[in-house]
Amino acid sequence: MLPKTTRMPVLKDSHIVKIAVELENQQQNAQLIEFDQRHPLTSIIQDLCSNWNILDAENYALQFCEQNYKNYVTEKNRNEVKNGSVLRLRYSPSKTAHDILEILKCGNIPEKTQVLENLSTLSIDLTFALEFIKEQGLSLIITMIEDEKVVGDMLKYSLISFVELMEHGTVSWDILQSNFITRNIFFINNPTTVPKEVVQCALSILENIVQNCTKSLCVEKDITLDNLLKLLQDSSSQVIQQNAIALINALFVKGDETKKRSIAATFATKQYRSVILSNVINTNIGTEMAHQLYILQTLTMGLLEHRMNTKMNAQDSDAHEKIKELRRIAFDDGIDNQADSTAKRQNNQYSTYYKKLGFKSDINPAQDFVEAPPGMLALDCMVYFARNFGQNYKKVVHENSCRADEHECPFGRTSIELVKLLCEILKIGESPSEQCQDFHPMFFTHDHPFEEFFCICIVILNKTWKDMRATNEDFAKVFSVVREQITRSLTGRPGNLDDFRSKIHSLTYSTITQLRQQERTSREDIESTASAIVNLKEKITPEIMKLIREQRLGYLVEGTRFSKYSRGVRSKDKFWYVRLSPNHKVIHYGDCDEKTVPTIEELSNKVLVIDIKQLLVGKECPHMKEMRGRKSAVNLGFSITFDNMDHATLDFVAPDETTFNYWTDGVNALLGLPMTSKQKEEDLKTLLSMEIKLRLLDTEGVDISKEPPPIPEDPENYDFCFEN
Repeated sequence: MLPKTTRMPVLKDSHIVKIAVELENQQQNAQLIEFDQRHPLTSIIQDLCSNWNILDAENYALQFCEQNYKNYVTEKNRNEVKNGSVLRLRYSPSKTAHDILEILKCGNIPEKTQVLENLSTLSIDLTFALEFIKEQGLSLIITMIEDEKVVGDMLKYSLISFVELMEHGTVSWDILQSNFITRNIFFINNPTTVPKEVVQCALSILENIVQNCTKSLCVEKDITLDNLLKLLQDSSSQVIQQNAIALINALFVKGDETKKRSIAATFATKQYRSVILSNVINTNIGTEMAHQLYILQTLTMGLLEHRMNTKMNAQDSDAHEKIKELRRIAFDDGIDNQADSTAKRQNNQYSTYYKKLGFKSDINPAQDFVEAPPGMLALDCMVYFARNFGQNYKKVVHENSCRADEHECPFGRTSIELVKLLCEILKIGESPSEQCQDFHPMFFTHDHPFEEFFCICIVILNKTWKDMRATNEDFAKVFSVVREQITRSLTGRPGNLDDFRSKIHSLTYSTITQLRQQERTSREDIESTASAIVNLKEKITPEIMKLIREQRLGYLVEGTRFSKYSRGVRSKDKFWYVRLSPNHKVIHYGDCDEKTVPTIEELSNKVLVIDIKQLLVGKECPHMKEMRGRKSAVNLGFSITFDNMDHATLDFVAPDETTFNYWTDGVNALLGLPMTSKQKEEDLKTLLSMEIKLRLLDTEGVDISKEPPPIPEDPENYDFCFEN
């Protein structure tokens, strides 16, 4: 009997997907069709129209009909049509744009309101937006917004539509005239007369005008910080507050040095700080609000950059007076007439005081401030400490004056180095990052936050120096501990300076030492060169790599929220979520908001892992070419390309380096390629160290030799085996 043969299954054409198509505003049954990706869309639409007896097929188009994705199907995005998709047959973008414009020109108020509401949704789609703008629709919307008779819902939907149309970046903001800008300024200055959505849109529009329009001076002239403060104080909408902060940041960035200092001085007043603290920061802030507060903090702190980079000028009489003031406050040298001063200078008695103050150059302490950074900012902070915390200042100086020379903590030298350290920690002088949310509420609680920050840290530095019984040779060691004390205290985002003071006082030198020891024991010890350990590592490394691979894939299954980018610029409040199916065969993705985590069923789009061609990172990614030199974004960008999707890619910009490492490792693991990230090396190092320590617990206290002991020679005979 011949053996039974098994026939291989015929591979289905991957270009054909089965979908349903429904007709808009009709109660007819949907058509179930096979959608061939190789056929022109016009041909597919013609067939559908024929089945429904529609004669003008050229006026129809297909549209996605997911809850959060209603874009028209085009030749560019048709690859997003998957098995089981439901599409809608409706009027084409050009026909829809024409019909909307006809009603806006000739319809009554209810009809106009209805089509404007539809327009506010349709404008999100670039395909429709281009058609609407081509038909001069944008100009009509601008005219309606300028018309004082357009109020209520008509005004609201007009503004929303305008914002969405401009969001695509296809039209220059310079087309706007002063009437339009003045109208939006009116909405900000009179927020109670219009719906809150109008205020939200007006703030967003004015922010873009300040950033991208040559007529930004109109906004700077007519928008007052007092009115923006009222919005922050009175509005119950976090979006309004967020857009108000964003507008303030835009005014700050575009303003000259005088304007910047004016804005910073205004927001440093108690009235403004209390509003930000009570009405903005103390609420449950979202991702975008945290980012805008971070930008505001970075910009205001950035004003210190000028002093930080200014070197001591020998002709600066004010700076010389400040140095003398430091001496007078410390040593109560208040009565200092000219004759006495001359005599002391001749006897070089002042040099003794300056030496006790801890300056490197006790003859001419001004030379200590020629290094920039920290430049003259260090002198400013030292004088602030002496003037406002006189007792602490005298205590620090006199305590060190009484110590033995080798244990003296030089106030001048340590203050200058501390200011430099604080500038590094707070990244003063650096431009704000595009996605960072690292703001500190305590810096909004005082009109001189950096100086107060310094005053707390200089006291801690002196205490740490004393606890370490440090000498000048230990300078770097002391500052490594102080850096850790400061950064650990900032990690918890203390709400005010008193909380920061309490936290950093609890992190004494002994506490930092214990923490370091605990962390050291949890990390891998110094790489051992013992051959036995090396062999053991080689044996268990494959197990560890398998564990890391499982963790990376688990991270992809859990999913990640990514920010959306349009033409190389991050889109505010627009996110998409990507996750791997539990069986590791499908990648699901779709739009989401900043708070909810969608399930796989809620993600409308998917791609097969088997269709992945390769992973691109950094400058190799197609979307990185639009970033225009944003180095931070380029370093976090990666793309997934596919074999059968007509060169389509999934383009990502990770929110941080860890997410970037986990995703690139995970995709490489799916493709059967080596994981190449630095994070993989660190994880391997840590897990290998832990596993080695666990396996060597029984050898505690036993010295493991670098080379295995030699095998002894064979005995002359084996009689000893029979002795008993």
